[in-house]
Amino acid sequence: MKAVIDTNVFIGACLGQGACRAVIAACLEEKLTPLMGVALLAEYEDVLSRSDLFVRSRLDSDERDELLDIFLAACRWTRIYYGWRPNLPDEGDNHLIELAVAGGADYIVTRNLRDVARMELLFPGLKVVFPETLLKEMKL
Repeated sequence: MKAVIDTNVFIGACLGQGACRAVIAACLEEKLTPLMGVALLAEYEDVLSRSDLFVRSRLDSDERDELLDIFLAACRWTRIYYGWRPNLPDEGDNHLIELAVAGGADYIVTRNLRDVARMELLFPGLKVVFPETLLKEMKL
C-alpha cells in the first residue's frame, strides 16, 4: 500500500505519539510505502526546523534529522505533473492531494482530517484517514 504521510504525523512520531510512531515504523519496515515530493519535503524540513515544537520531544535536533533521512530512504520519490487546484479549503494542503494522485496512493494519513478530507474533487480509491484508522485497516 502507498500513502502520503502528512507532516503532522511525522512530527507526532518525533514526539512519541503512539499511532504516529507506529505509522512511521510501518514505513521503515516496508509494510507501507510512503510517497514524497518536493512540496512535502520542503514542509517537513521547515517544520523540523521549528525547535519550539519539540520541547517535549525525546529526540534532539540531530536525531530528528537522522530519522528524517532514514524515512526519506524508505520513500518513493514522486513527481507531480498536474495540479488539482483549487481543491481544498486550505491552499497549503493541496500538495498532499496532488502527491497522492500522482503516486497512486491508497491513503493520505493526517491528523488534519477536517481540512484534508473536504476535497471538492473526489478520487476513487484514495482515503484520507487518521493514523489510528490506517493501523486498524492494516491490522497493525
